[in-house]
Amino acid sequence: MYWQPSRVAMVEVQLETQYQYPPPLLIAFSACTTVLVAVHLFALLISTCILPNVEAVSNIHNLNSISESPHERMHPYIELAWGFSTVLGILLFLAEVVLLCWIKFLPVDARHQPGPAPGPSGHTGWQAALVSTIIMVPVGLIFVVFTIHFYRSLVRHKTERHNREIEELHKLKVQLDGHERSLQVV
Repeated sequence: MYWQPSRVAMVEVQLETQYQYPPPLLIAFSACTTVLVAVHLFALLISTCILPNVEAVSNIHNLNSISESPHERMHPYIELAWGFSTVLGILLFLAEVVLLCWIKFLPVDARHQPGPAPGPSGHTGWQAALVSTIIMVPVGLIFVVFTIHFYRSLVRHKTERHNREIEELHKLKVQLDGHERSLQVV
């Protein structure tokens, strides 16, 4: 079971009523927020459902619970919860921050100037939102590279451990086969 620290951001989004937001920006923010909450709730649901089984197995007074617990069978769900909460959740959180910067900064200079919103060159809010996006793109890429590297390291370690266990079982089999043959010879 993986422990996942929660990422919480309390943001009061008050849209400027005098500013005409691009509809795709508002739709993207709404969708990202909804999916982010849903992903974390799904991961929480899976973790909550699996926790009693893990606690039952960890009880040293009930050794039969290890073979009775479905936690091994539920391993794909645990991996899914980890992937959703960690990988997808963090990517959505980074996207949420960028979208929030666009929503909060776009109207900055626009409310002081009558008429249509100024272009990118004379708009401090637009530039601030762009800077946040430029910063988050490499952060997101570094995150993805690190996640792939870390997960591959975990898989490699698990594979090596299973290979060692198989080799040990094979050695035991050879020893037992050799021992049985010596008994048959006598």
